[in-house]
Amino acid sequence: MLTRIIAGLALVPLFIFIIIGGLPLYIVEVAIVSIALNEFYKAFKVKNINPLFNIGYIFSGYLLIKNIYGLDVQYSYAVAFILFLISITYLLRCKNDILDIAMTFVGIFYVAIFLDFIVLTLNDFEFGYIYVWLIFIISFATDTFAYFTGYLFGKHKLIPKVSPKKTVEGSVGGILGSTLCSILFAYMFKLAILPIAIIGSVGSIVAQFGDLFASSIKRYVGIKDYGKLIPGHGGILDRFDSVILVAPFVYYAIMFFIK
Repeated sequence: MLTRIIAGLALVPLFIFIIIGGLPLYIVEVAIVSIALNEFYKAFKVKNINPLFNIGYIFSGYLLIKNIYGLDVQYSYAVAFILFLISITYLLRCKNDILDIAMTFVGIFYVAIFLDFIVLTLNDFEFGYIYVWLIFIISFATDTFAYFTGYLFGKHKLIPKVSPKKTVEGSVGGILGSTLCSILFAYMFKLAILPIAIIGSVGSIVAQFGDLFASSIKRYVGIKDYGKLIPGHGGILDRFDSVILVAPFVYYAIMFFIK
Protein backbone atom coordinates (compact mmCIF):
# COMPACT_ATOMS: atom_id res chain seq x y z
CA MET A 1 0.00 0.00 0.00
CA LEU A 2 2.85 2.37 0.89
CA THR A 3 4.48 1.81 -2.48
CA ARG A 4 1.23 2.75 -4.23
CA ILE A 5 1.06 6.00 -2.29
CA ILE A 6 4.68 6.77 -3.16
CA ALA A 7 3.99 5.97 -6.81
CA GLY A 8 1.00 8.30 -6.77
CA LEU A 9 3.05 11.12 -5.26
CA ALA A 10 5.68 10.59 -7.97
CA LEU A 11 3.10 11.75 -10.52
CA VAL A 12 2.36 15.05 -8.77
CA PRO A 13 4.99 16.93 -10.85
CA LEU A 14 3.24 15.78 -14.04
CA PHE A 15 -0.09 17.09 -12.76
CA ILE A 16 1.53 20.43 -11.97
CA PHE A 17 2.80 20.70 -15.54
CA ILE A 18 -0.68 19.85 -16.87
CA ILE A 19 -2.05 22.78 -14.87
CA ILE A 20 0.73 25.06 -16.17
CA GLY A 21 0.28 23.81 -19.76
CA GLY A 22 2.10 25.26 -22.76
CA LEU A 23 5.81 24.78 -23.41
CA PRO A 24 6.71 23.33 -19.97
CA LEU A 25 4.10 20.59 -20.45
CA TYR A 26 5.26 19.87 -24.01
CA ILE A 27 8.85 19.44 -22.81
CA VAL A 28 7.77 17.12 -20.01
CA GLU A 29 5.69 15.12 -22.49
CA VAL A 30 8.73 14.54 -24.70
CA ALA A 31 10.72 13.38 -21.66
CA ILE A 32 7.98 10.97 -20.56
CA VAL A 33 7.41 9.62 -24.07
CA SER A 34 11.16 9.14 -24.61
CA ILE A 35 11.55 7.25 -21.32
CA ALA A 36 8.48 5.13 -22.07
CA LEU A 37 9.75 4.33 -25.58
CA ASN A 38 13.11 3.35 -24.10
CA GLU A 39 11.36 0.98 -21.67
CA PHE A 40 9.20 -0.49 -24.43
CA TYR A 41 12.09 -1.07 -26.82
CA LYS A 42 14.42 -2.47 -24.15
CA ALA A 43 11.77 -5.01 -23.13
CA PHE A 44 11.95 -6.67 -26.55
CA LYS A 45 15.72 -6.95 -26.58
CA VAL A 46 15.25 -9.93 -24.25
CA LYS A 47 13.66 -11.69 -27.25
CA ASN A 48 16.53 -10.60 -29.51
CA ILE A 49 14.30 -8.00 -31.14
CA ASN A 50 16.16 -4.72 -31.63
CA PRO A 51 13.88 -1.75 -32.36
CA LEU A 52 15.42 1.44 -33.73
CA PHE A 53 15.65 3.62 -30.65
CA ASN A 54 16.76 6.69 -32.63
CA ILE A 55 13.68 6.54 -34.87
CA GLY A 56 11.42 6.52 -31.82
CA TYR A 57 13.29 9.39 -30.20
CA ILE A 58 13.06 11.49 -33.37
CA PHE A 59 9.29 11.06 -33.42
CA SER A 60 9.17 11.92 -29.73
CA GLY A 61 11.07 15.14 -30.46
CA TYR A 62 8.69 15.90 -33.31
CA LEU A 63 5.81 15.94 -30.80
CA LEU A 64 7.39 19.00 -29.18
CA ILE A 65 7.43 20.86 -32.50
CA LYS A 66 3.89 19.71 -33.32
CA ASN A 67 2.46 20.94 -30.04
CA ILE A 68 4.36 24.25 -30.02
CA TYR A 69 3.14 25.19 -33.49
CA GLY A 70 -0.19 23.37 -33.35
CA LEU A 71 0.57 21.36 -36.47
CA ASP A 72 -2.17 19.38 -38.19
CA VAL A 73 -2.26 15.59 -37.98
CA GLN A 74 -1.16 15.42 -41.63
CA TYR A 75 2.32 16.49 -40.52
CA SER A 76 2.43 13.52 -38.15
CA TYR A 77 1.63 11.19 -41.03
CA ALA A 78 4.37 12.81 -43.12
CA VAL A 79 6.96 12.48 -40.34
CA ALA A 80 5.98 8.85 -39.71
CA PHE A 81 6.27 8.13 -43.45
CA ILE A 82 9.74 9.70 -43.66
CA LEU A 83 10.90 7.79 -40.60
CA PHE A 84 9.56 4.58 -42.11
CA LEU A 85 11.56 5.21 -45.28
CA ILE A 86 14.66 5.78 -43.17
CA SER A 87 14.03 2.55 -41.25
CA ILE A 88 13.91 0.64 -44.54
CA THR A 89 17.56 1.59 -45.13
CA TYR A 90 18.47 -0.32 -41.96
CA LEU A 91 16.62 -3.31 -43.36
CA LEU A 92 18.31 -3.11 -46.75
CA ARG A 93 21.76 -2.86 -45.12
CA CYS A 94 20.90 -6.00 -43.11
CA LYS A 95 21.49 -4.14 -39.83
CA ASN A 96 17.97 -4.93 -38.62
CA ASP A 97 15.20 -7.32 -39.62
CA ILE A 98 11.50 -6.82 -40.22
CA LEU A 99 10.57 -7.50 -36.58
CA ASP A 100 12.90 -4.72 -35.45
CA ILE A 101 11.21 -2.28 -37.81
CA ALA A 102 7.73 -3.48 -36.85
CA MET A 103 8.31 -3.06 -33.11
CA THR A 104 9.85 0.37 -33.70
CA PHE A 105 6.61 1.65 -35.17
CA VAL A 106 4.40 -0.29 -32.76
CA GLY A 107 6.21 1.65 -30.04
CA ILE A 108 5.65 4.97 -31.82
CA PHE A 109 1.96 4.22 -32.28
CA TYR A 110 1.29 2.65 -28.88
CA VAL A 111 3.43 4.94 -26.72
CA ALA A 112 4.08 8.27 -28.46
CA ILE A 113 0.85 8.81 -30.40
CA PHE A 114 -1.49 7.51 -27.70
CA LEU A 115 0.16 9.42 -24.85
CA ASP A 116 0.01 12.62 -26.91
CA PHE A 117 -3.78 12.49 -26.58
CA ILE A 118 -3.33 13.87 -23.06
CA VAL A 119 -2.03 17.11 -24.57
CA LEU A 120 -4.60 16.98 -27.36
CA THR A 121 -7.44 16.66 -24.86
CA LEU A 122 -6.09 19.67 -22.99
CA ASN A 123 -5.66 21.82 -26.13
CA ASP A 124 -8.41 20.82 -28.54
CA PHE A 125 -11.51 21.39 -26.44
CA GLU A 126 -12.95 24.54 -24.92
CA PHE A 127 -13.03 22.89 -21.50
CA GLY A 128 -10.02 20.70 -22.12
CA TYR A 129 -8.41 21.92 -18.90
CA ILE A 130 -11.27 20.13 -17.11
CA TYR A 131 -11.75 17.10 -19.36
CA VAL A 132 -8.06 16.15 -19.27
CA TRP A 133 -8.40 15.10 -15.61
CA LEU A 134 -11.03 12.55 -16.59
CA ILE A 135 -8.23 10.51 -18.21
CA PHE A 136 -6.43 10.13 -14.89
CA ILE A 137 -9.58 9.76 -12.80
CA ILE A 138 -10.74 6.82 -14.90
CA SER A 139 -7.32 5.18 -14.99
CA PHE A 140 -6.42 5.57 -11.32
CA ALA A 141 -9.92 4.95 -9.96
CA THR A 142 -10.10 1.74 -11.95
CA ASP A 143 -6.70 0.60 -10.68
CA THR A 144 -7.40 1.54 -7.05
CA PHE A 145 -10.93 0.14 -6.78
CA ALA A 146 -10.00 -3.02 -8.69
CA TYR A 147 -7.08 -3.58 -6.32
CA PHE A 148 -9.07 -3.22 -3.10
CA THR A 149 -12.17 -5.02 -4.40
CA GLY A 150 -10.05 -7.90 -5.63
CA TYR A 151 -8.11 -7.99 -2.37
CA LEU A 152 -11.26 -8.09 -0.23
CA PHE A 153 -13.68 -10.07 -2.38
CA GLY A 154 -11.73 -11.59 -5.25
CA LYS A 155 -12.39 -15.31 -5.79
CA HIS A 156 -12.68 -15.83 -9.53
CA LYS A 157 -9.61 -15.31 -11.71
CA LEU A 158 -10.12 -12.96 -14.63
CA ILE A 159 -7.41 -14.03 -17.10
CA PRO A 160 -4.89 -16.05 -15.06
CA LYS A 161 -2.57 -16.75 -18.00
CA VAL A 162 -2.02 -13.03 -18.50
CA SER A 163 -2.34 -11.60 -14.99
CA PRO A 164 -2.77 -14.22 -12.23
CA LYS A 165 -3.71 -11.74 -9.49
CA LYS A 166 -6.60 -10.03 -11.29
CA THR A 167 -10.11 -11.23 -10.48
CA VAL A 168 -13.57 -10.83 -11.95
CA GLU A 169 -14.69 -9.17 -8.71
CA GLY A 170 -11.78 -6.72 -8.93
CA SER A 171 -12.66 -5.91 -12.53
CA VAL A 172 -16.29 -5.16 -11.63
CA GLY A 173 -15.13 -3.10 -8.65
CA GLY A 174 -12.86 -1.10 -10.94
CA ILE A 175 -15.73 -0.30 -13.29
CA LEU A 176 -18.04 0.74 -10.45
CA GLY A 177 -15.32 2.82 -8.82
CA SER A 178 -14.46 4.59 -12.06
CA THR A 179 -18.13 5.29 -12.75
CA LEU A 180 -18.76 6.71 -9.29
CA CYS A 181 -15.64 8.89 -9.39
CA SER A 182 -16.58 10.14 -12.84
CA ILE A 183 -20.07 11.05 -11.63
CA LEU A 184 -18.57 12.93 -8.69
CA PHE A 185 -16.20 14.69 -11.09
CA ALA A 186 -19.12 15.72 -13.33
CA TYR A 187 -21.09 16.97 -10.35
CA MET A 188 -18.18 19.06 -9.03
CA PHE A 189 -17.58 20.76 -12.38
CA LYS A 190 -21.24 21.02 -13.38
CA LEU A 191 -20.87 18.72 -16.39
CA ALA A 192 -23.58 16.53 -17.90
CA ILE A 193 -23.63 13.56 -15.53
CA LEU A 194 -25.01 10.81 -17.79
CA PRO A 195 -22.44 11.04 -20.62
CA ILE A 196 -19.58 11.41 -18.14
CA ALA A 197 -20.85 8.37 -16.22
CA ILE A 198 -20.95 6.35 -19.44
CA ILE A 199 -17.44 7.50 -20.36
CA GLY A 200 -16.29 6.55 -16.86
CA SER A 201 -17.74 3.04 -17.03
CA VAL A 202 -16.68 2.22 -20.60
CA GLY A 203 -13.36 3.96 -20.01
CA SER A 204 -12.72 1.63 -17.08
CA ILE A 205 -13.02 -1.35 -19.41
CA VAL A 206 -10.59 0.35 -21.79
CA ALA A 207 -8.23 0.99 -18.86
CA GLN A 208 -8.30 -2.69 -17.94
CA PHE A 209 -7.57 -3.63 -21.54
CA GLY A 210 -4.55 -1.34 -21.37
CA ASP A 211 -3.37 -2.97 -18.17
CA LEU A 212 -3.83 -6.48 -19.56
CA PHE A 213 -2.13 -5.58 -22.84
CA ALA A 214 0.93 -4.29 -21.00
CA SER A 215 0.91 -7.40 -18.80
CA SER A 216 0.74 -9.61 -21.92
CA ILE A 217 3.86 -7.94 -23.31
CA LYS A 218 5.74 -8.36 -20.04
CA ARG A 219 4.73 -12.01 -19.83
CA TYR A 220 5.79 -12.56 -23.46
CA VAL A 221 9.26 -11.09 -22.97
CA GLY A 222 9.62 -12.51 -19.46
CA ILE A 223 10.04 -9.38 -17.33
CA LYS A 224 8.31 -8.25 -14.13
CA ASP A 225 8.46 -4.50 -14.73
CA TYR A 226 9.34 -2.24 -17.64
CA GLY A 227 11.66 -0.18 -15.45
CA LYS A 228 12.53 0.95 -11.92
CA LEU A 229 11.82 4.67 -12.15
CA ILE A 230 8.74 4.74 -9.89
CA PRO A 231 8.97 2.88 -6.55
CA GLY A 232 6.40 0.10 -6.35
CA HIS A 233 5.25 0.54 -9.94
CA GLY A 234 8.34 -0.05 -12.04
CA GLY A 235 8.75 2.30 -14.98
CA ILE A 236 6.66 4.86 -16.81
CA LEU A 237 4.87 2.17 -18.79
CA ASP A 238 4.00 0.23 -15.65
CA ARG A 239 2.21 3.28 -14.23
CA PHE A 240 0.75 4.55 -17.50
CA ASP A 241 -0.34 1.22 -19.00
CA SER A 242 -4.02 2.08 -18.61
CA VAL A 243 -3.59 5.82 -19.25
CA ILE A 244 -2.12 5.05 -22.68
CA LEU A 245 -5.42 3.64 -23.94
CA VAL A 246 -7.76 5.78 -21.83
CA ALA A 247 -6.31 9.04 -23.22
CA PRO A 248 -7.41 8.50 -26.86
CA PHE A 249 -10.70 6.97 -25.67
CA VAL A 250 -11.58 10.03 -23.58
CA TYR A 251 -10.53 12.36 -26.41
CA TYR A 252 -12.82 10.74 -28.98
CA ALA A 253 -15.63 10.21 -26.48
CA ILE A 254 -15.63 13.94 -25.77
CA MET A 255 -15.41 14.75 -29.47
CA PHE A 256 -18.37 12.59 -30.48
CA PHE A 257 -20.65 12.69 -27.43
CA ILE A 258 -19.99 15.92 -25.54
CA LYS A 259 -18.35 18.62 -27.70
